[in-house]
Amino acid sequence: MSVTGDMLATYRGPRAVVSRLLAAGVREDRALAILMAGCVIVFVAQWPRLAREAYFTGQELNPLMGGALLGWLFVAPLFFYALAMVSYLLLRVLGRRISAYGARVALFWALFAASPLILLHGLVAGFVGPGPALGAVGLIWVAVFLWFWSAGLVQAGREARA
Repeated sequence: MSVTGDMLATYRGPRAVVSRLLAAGVREDRALAILMAGCVIVFVAQWPRLAREAYFTGQELNPLMGGALLGWLFVAPLFFYALAMVSYLLLRVLGRRISAYGARVALFWALFAASPLILLHGLVAGFVGPGPALGAVGLIWVAVFLWFWSAGLVQAGREARA
C-alpha cells in the first residue's frame, strides 16, 4: 500500500499498519526514513507559527526557521530514538516481549501518521494564534499520537511473541 494509504489506514486501525510494517522484516533504513519524514513534516508545520512570531516581534524569520530546522531535523531524531529505547526498556522491565525495532517502528510511525494533525496545529498557530482553538487541536494531536503509539506497541508485542 502507498504511504498515504497506510497513513489513512492508520486512522481506521493502527495495529494493522504496524503489523504490515513489521512483516517487511527489520529494515532500519525504513524506520529512519519514516522518522525523518515525520520530522520534516513537523518542521514544515512550524512555518506559519514562526512567520506569525517574526511578524509580531519584529524578528528575522530566517534565524527562527534555522533554529527550527536544527531542532527538528538534527536533534529531534536523536530524542525519538532515545524515547523509543526508553519505551522498549520500560516494556521489558514490565515483562512485555517486544523487540527494540518494533518499539522504534511504533513510535516513528505514530509521529508520521499523526502528522496531518500537526500540520493543522501549525496552521491554527499561524493564522489564529494562541487560544482555545490551538489548545484543542494540540490536545487532539496528542491524543491521536498516543493512540497510534500505544496500538503500535501492542502490535509490536504481539509480533514479537509470534
